Amino acid sequence: MLVHLNFKSGVPVYLQIVAQVKDSAASGALRPGDPLPSVRALAEELRVNRNTIAKAYAELETQGVLELRQGSGCFLKANGTSPLRRAVRSERLATELDSVIVQAHHLQIGDDELRALLEERLTDFRERQRQRAEN
Repeated sequence: MLVHLNFKSGVPVYLQIVAQVKDSAASGALRPGDPLPSVRALAEELRVNRNTIAKAYAELETQGVLELRQGSGCFLKANGTSPLRRAVRSERLATELDSVIVQAHHLQIGDDELRALLEERLTDFRERQRQRAEN
């Protein structure tokens, strides 16, 4: 698993790991049932404290992304369903979208341009998913 950390970003390392695992799962780079590196192995690879990796994995398990199997390791959850209620998921996404809207406002990007960009990114994402599914 390829994880790139930016220690100058201001984002806690464990949250960077959480985001990258979720991105890998969403893009198809990680597939349901795929094993993740052990806490020790990933900590050594990234040269961070094991507790940081354990915290990231615990967060991913809480969010329903990972499944911890005693004695076997960590695996991307196979069912792909979120344990969060629809309202909670929508609220989390709305918060992220609010940030994007504010940033677009500051960059003087109009509503139509923002919608077009979102459509473009969605199309690109779906195409990448389709290509990975074919491989």
